[in-house]
Parts: sequence; structure tokens; C-alpha cells
Amino acid sequence: MQEPLVVIVRATITFFVIFLYARLIGKQQIGNFTMFDYINGITIGSIAATLATDLNMSAFIHWLALTVFLVLTILLQLVGLKSRLLSKVQDAEPVVLMEKGKILEKNLQKVRITKDELMVQLRTKNIFSPDEVEAALLEPDGSVSILLHSDYQYVQKKDLNVSSQRTKLTTEVLIEGELIEQNLRQRNIDYEWLLGQLKAKGIHRLEDVSYAAILPNDTLYVDLYDDQLDDEMNISDYPGPY
Repeated sequence: MQEPLVVIVRATITFFVIFLYARLIGKQQIGNFTMFDYINGITIGSIAATLATDLNMSAFIHWLALTVFLVLTILLQLVGLKSRLLSKVQDAEPVVLMEKGKILEKNLQKVRITKDELMVQLRTKNIFSPDEVEAALLEPDGSVSILLHSDYQYVQKKDLNVSSQRTKLTTEVLIEGELIEQNLRQRNIDYEWLLGQLKAKGIHRLEDVSYAAILPNDTLYVDLYDDQLDDEMNISDYPGPY
């Protein structure tokens, strides 16, 4: 019974030590999550887990190693603030992956990113045609920043001198056939309006609806379980298994 009690006490202490150290490191570690930050975080977590469960060694030894990692992490952050050169050595620089719609193969090879991975990053930015891209940069934290070609940049209301209105959020009203009455009331919509909208779309049973939501423009979006789609959008050339 003594060992479980010791583990509980050490785990509790470790929990609050990690909480305190995370506050000391600050939000920079989370906001700019580079590969170094990722590996450093895993190492600190591993030391903390050992501190909580390894009863064969003194807790002080593990706590000391944990503290050393914390101090070194904070020192590197301070060095990065003082020295631009050392900051670039620590966090690297952005790498241009595309320019004027052209893929820069040498830079892709340098950062070991495939064209398929680059296309995935473009699609996550709602870009499905590479020639829309003026520039694409791989940031130090692994994200890809995109600058659209001027022909494909979005026109904003201020460019057209159009008055703007308060933006609403999308409100879910049906999930897995279950009605969310509270959300209907929040949007000042009654049940009869919802039924009328569904009937206008040829839907007569709530059980057929997988997901329905009132969009910011007060229209109803509906997704059914039976989507009745063809295979036209299948872009895979991999035969399986999946």
C-alpha cells in the first residue's frame, strides 16, 4: 500500500510542478510550436512521468533534470529575443515553396515536403488550383502561409464602399436527427419554420437529417444521411486497402 501512496503524492506534486513550469515558459511555446518545441515538450513530459512513477530513484534527481530543461528553454527564449541570428538558428526561417504559381522543387526537397503534402496544405486554405498562388511559404512552426494572386484575392466590403452588418455564427439545429430547441430559440426561429424549410427541400422526416444548421445569412443548410453523390470528385489513385 505504501508504493501506490508514494506514486499518488509524487504524481500530484509533478502535476503542479508542470503547471507552474508551463506558466513560466509562457504562451510562446504553444503559439510558435516549432520542431524543437515539440521535441522539448515531449522530453519534459517524459521526465515528469518518470518523476511521478519511478520509485527506484530519488525524486530530487528527476526534479533537477526537469528544472534544467525549464531553465534552458527560458534561456533560449531570452537569447532569441536579444539576437536575431541565434533566433534564426533556433527556429529557422520561412522557406518559399511556391512563387507565381510555380512549385520550387529544390526548396521542397530542402525541407523534405512532397508535392502531395503541399497540395493538401493548399486545399486546407480553400485553394484547389496552384495557379491561384502568388507565393507559398513554409513557416518555422510547420504551417504554410499563402498569398493569393491579385486576380484571386477576395474583394472586401470596404473596397466596394458597402456598409457592413454584425456577423452571426452558424447555429446547429439538427444533429443525428435530434432537434436542438435551445438553438432555435437563440435564433428566434420556431419549429414550424424549420419544418417548412425541410419540406421545401423535399425532406419530411427529421430522422433522415444527419446535420442541419442555420447559416449566418438565415438560410438553412441540410445534410442527409443519403447524399446520393457520384464518384466524380474522387481524386485518389491508390487502389487500397483503406
